[in-house]
Amino acid sequence: MCGITGMVGTEPVNTRIYDALTVLQHRGQDAAGIATTAGDRIFLRKDNGLVKDVFRTRHMRDLLLGNMGIGHVRYPTAGTSSVNEAQPLYVNSPYGIALAHNGNLTNAAELKVELFEADRRHLNTRSDSEILLNVFAHELSGVTELTLRPDHIFEAIRGVHRRCRGAYAVVAMIPGCGLVAFRDPLGIRPLAYGSQETDGGTEYMVASESVALNSLGFQLIGDVAPGEAVFITTDGAVHTRQCADNPKHRPCIFEMVYFARPDSMIDGISVYKSRLRMGDRLATKILRERPEHDIDVVIPVPDTSRTAAIQLAYHLDAKYREGLIKNRYIGRTFIMPGQQMRKKSVRQKLNATDLEFRGKVVLLVDDSIVRGTTSGEIIKMAREAGAKKVYFASAAPPVRYPNVYGIDMPAAAELIAHGRTVEEIQAEIGADWLVYQDLDDLIAAARGGNEDIQAFEDSVFSGKYVTGDVDASYLEALETQRSDAAKEAGALPAED
Repeated sequence: MCGITGMVGTEPVNTRIYDALTVLQHRGQDAAGIATTAGDRIFLRKDNGLVKDVFRTRHMRDLLLGNMGIGHVRYPTAGTSSVNEAQPLYVNSPYGIALAHNGNLTNAAELKVELFEADRRHLNTRSDSEILLNVFAHELSGVTELTLRPDHIFEAIRGVHRRCRGAYAVVAMIPGCGLVAFRDPLGIRPLAYGSQETDGGTEYMVASESVALNSLGFQLIGDVAPGEAVFITTDGAVHTRQCADNPKHRPCIFEMVYFARPDSMIDGISVYKSRLRMGDRLATKILRERPEHDIDVVIPVPDTSRTAAIQLAYHLDAKYREGLIKNRYIGRTFIMPGQQMRKKSVRQKLNATDLEFRGKVVLLVDDSIVRGTTSGEIIKMAREAGAKKVYFASAAPPVRYPNVYGIDMPAAAELIAHGRTVEEIQAEIGADWLVYQDLDDLIAAARGGNEDIQAFEDSVFSGKYVTGDVDASYLEALETQRSDAAKEAGALPAED
């Protein structure tokens, strides 16, 4: 999972893109980059690390030229952590293009061969984002005019949609031409855009989440529709066009469960409200299964599960307490390499407040259970703090299948729910009782914000992959690549 942003301004955009990336930092903590353009030049700074560590005053000074720019934050998926794979990526022909991408191409291996054998294009990294960039560049290479028109841009993106499969939200800039934003024909990964009025004229911005727009004073225009492209010229003219033959809306439901900030609007859905509804529906299930429950206190596993936990406490007529205190300087544990590192990080990340556990029947609430490492360690912590019984509730259904669309869900064998019953998972993590959200209820909670969405990308729960090109052999190869052993060997193709 990554965060992307882009801006066409009336004055230098470097510091504002920096600010937007700090707002999107939750989407990626592995690397960050900014590219700006002035005249026919592109200025680029990228490196491994958090936004605040990658950019110093001297770097921001180098990026000062140019009223147009793009930015990217990356977190380690199945790729290497080489700075060469940090984004934005750049290709000099044709015209010069800098691009940032969130998602994952499911036909990257085929495209890599195609680019070399048919298009004669060289790839310098193992990132599928570079593949996407080169496909886009090749689709523009047939233009014979020196000045690109909107029709040229849209026809090139139509070619990208014809050739690329998988998930991609993209922002790209072409010096002297403009900013381009587009989304795959299923709209799996999010992308929004907005504008603001200044003394110098109208400025435009695109970002993975609306919260980045809001924080910089931009008003949300809307989401880039599945298959749609938005082209903003350097002088602020906006052109939009549907570039896919058969677009459908299948946004990733895990954005609502875990990744997106609660103050974002994604595809017309309030992330915060959707999580409230998840709590409502999970409470209904608990009351149906255990109408005479003995829960004394509901405690969320911070931070994402808080919203659902509040609703659970309300409906269960139990106290809500903050019994786990988070160290905000430890990253998300399920994406950390190695099981021992993940276990150690849970203890570094969370500390139990003994008084909230001692002698009580506790319902711990988390947004989801992936490997089970966090859940098991937290249950141990609750017992060590004196809890009489420890129940565990997941606001999402069992995660049984790997994600192939840009989230580093590990190999299936490393998912605690893969091949196990709920009772077996309960025993594995050491809970006195375990309850999961039902998939139908999760979908209803998300759809409550936008009834026009007919279905979601929910493959991690259902095993149904919306692009229709993921089979057993693909998943077997993915498992080989995504196992902890493979990651420690460092021989993996990159995904963003």
